[in-house]
Order: sequence, then C-alpha cells, then structure tokens
Amino acid sequence: MKFDKKYISKRITVVVVIAAIVVIAIIVRTVVTATVERDKWREVGKVSIGDTTELRQNRGNIYSADGQLMASSLPDYNIFIDFVSGVETYDTIDASGKKVKAYNQEQLAMKDSLWISNMDSICSGLARICDKHTKEEYKEHLMKGLNGRKRYWEIYPHTVFNFIQFNELKQLPIFCFKNRYKSGMSFVPRNNRNKPFGSLAKRTLGEMYAAKDSARSGLELAYDSYLRGVPGRKHRKKVHNKYLDIIDQEPVDGYDLVSTIDVSMQDICESALREKLVELEAEMGVVVLMEVKTGDVKAIVNLQRYDDGKYYEARNYALASLMEPGSTFKTASIMVGMDDGYIKPHDVVATGGGVCPMYGSLMKDHNWATRGGYGDIDVTQILKYSSNVGVSKLIDKYYHSQPEKFVEGLHRIGIGQPLGLPFSGAANPKIRMPNDTVHYWSKTTLPWMSIGYETQIPPISTVTFYNAIANGGKMVRPRFVKGIEKNGEMIEEFPVEVIKPMICKPQTLKDIQEILEKVVNDKDGTGKKAGNPYFHVSGKTGTAQVSYRKGSGAREHLVSFCGYYPSDAPKYSCIVAIRHSYYVASGGGQAGVVFSKIAQRVSSKIITTDLNRAKDSLSVYVPDVKKGDVVSAKYVLSQLGIASSSAEGVRWGSAFTGDEYVSFEKMNDTPEIVPNVIGMGARDAAYLMGVRGLKVRMKGCGKVKSQSIAYGAKAKKGQTVLLVLD
Repeated sequence: MKFDKKYISKRITVVVVIAAIVVIAIIVRTVVTATVERDKWREVGKVSIGDTTELRQNRGNIYSADGQLMASSLPDYNIFIDFVSGVETYDTIDASGKKVKAYNQEQLAMKDSLWISNMDSICSGLARICDKHTKEEYKEHLMKGLNGRKRYWEIYPHTVFNFIQFNELKQLPIFCFKNRYKSGMSFVPRNNRNKPFGSLAKRTLGEMYAAKDSARSGLELAYDSYLRGVPGRKHRKKVHNKYLDIIDQEPVDGYDLVSTIDVSMQDICESALREKLVELEAEMGVVVLMEVKTGDVKAIVNLQRYDDGKYYEARNYALASLMEPGSTFKTASIMVGMDDGYIKPHDVVATGGGVCPMYGSLMKDHNWATRGGYGDIDVTQILKYSSNVGVSKLIDKYYHSQPEKFVEGLHRIGIGQPLGLPFSGAANPKIRMPNDTVHYWSKTTLPWMSIGYETQIPPISTVTFYNAIANGGKMVRPRFVKGIEKNGEMIEEFPVEVIKPMICKPQTLKDIQEILEKVVNDKDGTGKKAGNPYFHVSGKTGTAQVSYRKGSGAREHLVSFCGYYPSDAPKYSCIVAIRHSYYVASGGGQAGVVFSKIAQRVSSKIITTDLNRAKDSLSVYVPDVKKGDVVSAKYVLSQLGIASSSAEGVRWGSAFTGDEYVSFEKMNDTPEIVPNVIGMGARDAAYLMGVRGLKVRMKGCGKVKSQSIAYGAKAKKGQTVLLVLD
C-alpha cells in the first residue's frame, strides 16, 4: 500500500521538535553545571551534606560458664554546663576601643533568674544522685560558674555519671529541657566496661583503654575481633532548611563471649587464697582450677600485695610469670627416667644424711639439719618425702653423659610444651638445653634442674602437665572460652584441643599416679595437708628459694602444691603457688592447705542430696513465698513438689502459706493507679511500676518495705518512685 503523507499529523511534528529542544537544553545545562558553575555547586554541596560521622556500636558481653554477666558495656558521662547558652550576643566597642562581644542583658537576666530559682532543687538532686558531695558543695561550685558566665563548666570537678545517674540527672530542673540551648547542658560520653563481680577474675577478663575504646589485655584483647563489632556511619543533610541525620551504614554490635569461668568457683578460690596470703603477709599468690577432661579453666586468681597492705588482681602471674617450679618439677624428672626405662618405683637410692656433694656444691634435703636425712629410700619414698638428694642422684646417674636426652624427655612428656594461649604476654616454659650458647651449662645444671631450679615454668604449664596425668595421659590445651553467642544463640563453639594424645607410656603413667596419691594420703607424705577426709587427692608439693628481699636480707620462697581430685576419678586439677618471706616455708603446710579448702568447697558446691533425707518431724516443708508474680511462684512450688492454688487467671497476688500448701489471693492491678508492692521482691515491684510509666529507684535488698508514692495514687508517667527494701 502506498504511504500517504496526509496522515502525518502536524501535532506529532510539534512534539518531536519540542522534545529535541528539551534534550538539547538538558545537555547544555549539564555542560554548564559541570564546567562554568562547578565551584558554585560544590559550595552548595558542602552546606547541604555535612561530614560523615561514626555511629558507635555496642561491645559484646562476657558471660561466665553458668550464664552470669561478667563484663558489659555501659556508657558513663562527663557533664558540662554553658551558663549563657541561648543568650544572644552582639558586637560592641569597649573602653580601649577594641571590638568585643556583649550579651543581651534582658535575656541574660532571665537566664540568671532561672538558674538561681532552681539552684537549691538542682543541688539537692545532685547530692542524691551522686552522693560523693554535699548539696552545699555542689551549690558553691555551680554558683562560681554562674557568676563567672562560664561556657564549658564541669558540673563538678572529676565527677563521672553512670548511665542510670545520667538519666536521673535529666529529670532535674533546667536539665529536663529537651532544647539543649535552653538547658545549656552538654555531655561527653565514654565507653565504660562494667564488671558486676568487681575484681573477680579481673586480669583474665582484661582491661580496656576507656578513652580509645580499645582492648588492652586478657579476654578483652584476645577476642577483641569478636567483641568489638563494626561501627556505623551517618551524615547530616539540609532538607527544606532543616538538618537531618542520614544513616549510611547501621552499626553492628559485637558478639558475646561465653567463658569457662565459674563465678562461684572463682569466689571460692579467691577467698581461700586471700585468707592464706593475709596470714603469711605474702607478696603474691596464684590459683588455677581446671576441669580435667576439657581443660576448661573454671577459676584463675592472681593476687598481689600493694603498699596499702591489701591484695589486688594486678598482673596475670598464672599465665605470664616464669617461675622456678621447685619440687613440683620432680614429678616430671622421675617420669622421664621411668619412661626411658631407667627408673622403677622400688629402686632404692642411698640419700645418707641428707647432704650430697655434687661437682663442688652441696645438694641438701630439707630435713638434713633436723633429722639427718632419709637414709636408703625407694623412688616412691623419694617423691613422698620430696628428697632433693634422691631425685638429683637418680637423674645425674642416668643422664650425666647425655643431658640432652633428659631435656628432650621433658619436652616429650609435655612439661616444656608451649601452650599457644591467645593471651598477650602469656609465657612459654624455658628449659635449657646443653648446647645453649646463651646460658652456660655446667656440671651442676642437670642435678639442680631435676629438682626444679635453673628452669622457668609458668603456673598454667605446670597445672596443664598434672592435668594430663589426671586425664589418663591425654594433655589438653587450657580453654578459657567455650564459644561465641549472638542474641543468646551459640554461633561458634570452641572444641577441646588435644596437645598430646599420650604424654608417656601407660605403665609410667600408672606408676606416677600411684605415687602422687601416696604423697598426699600416706601419713608420712609431704602433701598430707592437701588431703581431704571425703575423697582422695593426688599431687606434689613444691618449695623453692627464689630470692632475697631487697633491703631486709630475708629469703623469699615460692611454695606450691599441684594436684588433682578425686584420685580414682579425677574431675578437677589445681595449682596453688604463693611467694612470701615468712620464716617458715612449706609447700604442703601453706599452699597445700589452700588446695584442700578449694577442693572441699568446690566439691560440696556440686553435691546434691535428696531433700527427703533431711526431713524430720520439725522440718519446715513449705517455704516463705513473696507477694508478686503468681505464675512464676506456682512453677517453682511445683518443682519442689508443693501444692498451690489460686483463682483462674490470677497473675499478681499475695501468698498465704499453710502446713502443706500455698494459696494465692488476687491483688488490685488497676493500670491507672500506683500498685501496692510492699512485700514483693525487687524484680516484680520494678516491673509493676515500670508498666505504668513510673521510674524506679531502689535502696537496700530483700523485700519491699516501703514505697514513696502511696498505693491508690494516680500513676503519672515519668514520676520517680523510691522503693526501700529490707
């Protein structure tokens, strides 16, 4: 069909022409904007879009093995006041002809009046919230800032408010203004790492550089990549003459750590050690409690005495301190000789009067001066009595011409094994080799090394070695973290790591286990004070002279006991080491006593007995039940096998206890009025007040004794109620 031009519309032609003109105009405008007006639009962009700033993420928490919070992040604040905030200024000329800023006097007078009229209320509130200073002290300081027209005046010198105090501060007069120019308040938040259990396991958990929000030591540093999280980014943009925060990237909070530390076991170990340190006026002490099968470190204590005579968690001695282990090392020396086939448990050694000349030096037993030595004794007795002469004579006899074989044997059985712990500053054992070019190897080196001198071992390595003996010869790496959690869900679990499947021959292990049990449980064993009347303990004492105290000439000793329990089915291994200059030094009588207390208290903690065995005619079977959450109380009672009753649908009520049951009566739960929480526990009382919008402050512990806003009053959102517990 022939195309007919008459069908072409003039309108289409007009549209095409207009479109072409628009396209050309857009191209021209783009070129002009990108070239001629480039600088202009860059300036506009600087005004419209502010600099990108960082959004702070939350650092992950650290939990104990039993789920208790051991470290968490809550901000604290330095508070500052601008006493002339919001007051207009103008330029003026002073008497010397200089151009200066002057305040609007009318606005300034109103600002001063506002502060003066509320000063007493503010200072009373500050004294209540942060009770380090009195109302008068706060008032004197603030009036000084007000009279001086200060622009950046600290609310009180060197005073830091925690998160709860900061929120209470914002309820006070003037500080409650949402407009910061009207209130004049500014604050500098700091990341504060909270430890609910105070100094408990402080060095193991680690420290933070608060100002830099970066990890400094311990688990905080070792697992910083998990705990830290990822910060977000935002920028400010001007839209319709208003600045808006535009989030470019949301912050990602850090993961939570689940540690192997058991809070109650940690407390048991610290209490037992501290008691002995105070008695001996010791310089420092260490305890490491480890679970045999897994290598989980259930407690780790590092206490050092400071100038005030008190003991604090200072340095992580258990991991970082290289110590001469003393007689606990004798077990390793005898094990090497047994494993090489040179030594048998019943081999007899002539120790004579307890003094033996060795290459120009004298090797002495601890009883040489009082009892004249041990005479002829076998290998089992050598370890039982901790005879220096016996061990050194055996090792020198078989390894004098081949000392490198002895040192290689120490590494083979694991006492010299680097543990590869994730902690910064963790030390590896230092055991000298005969061909060492740095340290001179003399004829006396081998015999003195065999009894724990001329060798440096951190306590964690010693207890790992004894743990392997308890674990059937399998050496596992000490574990401090079980896994990583996110939102309460375990996302990565760290497995038990085996360092050495078998540290020695089965017969060697059996012989050593039998000897270590006799060291503690035989009446003449040096470790008898580490024993327990309820189960057998196995282990070895250690006593080493480490130095002379500067200025006094007094000798410093490192006394220790390392072992495990119960002997027949080992569950825990433990080392106790104490450095002191007390006039008597005894590994068994000092460190062993601490070990005994720890073993007994930890064991009693995990023992459960049928409640019915304790019942008699005078027993109280039904416990006292607090007023509060009926559903939770009934659940607990049902688990105890105690009957309870309540009307259908009762959630909150008062409890009435009978001889064999508990009944609940519904309490008034009207949402608009303040509830009667007297007799409740803190959690239930805080919840009921909180759902009504009331802010809660608590004083004391136990059950609620009184409430500052009476029952039946109208509940006003934002109002603060004080609950006194007793």
